[in-house]
Amino acid sequence: MPGGPRPRRAAPDDLISCESLRASEWLSAAYFLYLAVVCWFRPLRAARRLQIAGVSAVMLAALGLVVAFGSSTVRDWAPAFYVLVGYFLPGRFYERPHEGLERWLAAWDRRLLGDPRTRFRAWPRWLVAYLDVVYMGCFLMLPGGFAVLALAGHADAADRYWTMVAGADFSAFLSLTFVQTRPPWVLERPPDLRSVSVHRAALSFVQRGTIGANTFPSGHTAVSFAIAFALLPYVPAAGMAALLLSATIAVACIVGRYHYVIDVVTGVALACGVWAVAGF
Repeated sequence: MPGGPRPRRAAPDDLISCESLRASEWLSAAYFLYLAVVCWFRPLRAARRLQIAGVSAVMLAALGLVVAFGSSTVRDWAPAFYVLVGYFLPGRFYERPHEGLERWLAAWDRRLLGDPRTRFRAWPRWLVAYLDVVYMGCFLMLPGGFAVLALAGHADAADRYWTMVAGADFSAFLSLTFVQTRPPWVLERPPDLRSVSVHRAALSFVQRGTIGANTFPSGHTAVSFAIAFALLPYVPAAGMAALLLSATIAVACIVGRYHYVIDVVTGVALACGVWAVAGF
């Protein structure tokens, strides 16, 4: 018989690759678990409560399957889906607006802008049209930002990118589980803007393609700035372009009356806070 030690039989633990969750995956799991639990303690209709709990359970199961069986590339892109569902699902908590908070938000708009409906009537047609177009397309920044990161050779920064994006998104929409307000476009007459047709198209998109509730802080603002902050260390040129787009989205939120001024200011502050916690 040939000499030498016999090869060691693989132990069961050697046959199982149990990769730990990434920070963005932990964050997503905690978010959906929170929604699944808190919906039972809010004054919701039974159908909505079951929808929230059911979708949250499906998302937790899907996340677990992706972690267990998904390739690295799948795990790099999957958070885009978690964030998308994480945007729409809290909208099911919307039952009754907090009118006192709405009045407070509107009062700050009048204090800072005067009459919000007429404040921007003198702005050029092309400018307000541009603002509405960018606002309608802001959701493209979510996958677009990571695509730029990956194409630039920084796919290894996926977890950092999605942790910042998900942190901003989930933090903004958690407020809907307890406090709901209506956006300005619901409560006000249409703003007096020169780009009437483009704004009408943008408003139609918002009415049909969003949850229809106001987020305080502004999720659009927080997420777009978080994307820019996540890109800056790796692709500075793209990060600066994203910052410009984020500023445009923030202005569009106010001009088009999609958000109150305070929503936008706190959205920027939220993105800065996420950057301070997860970006370094």
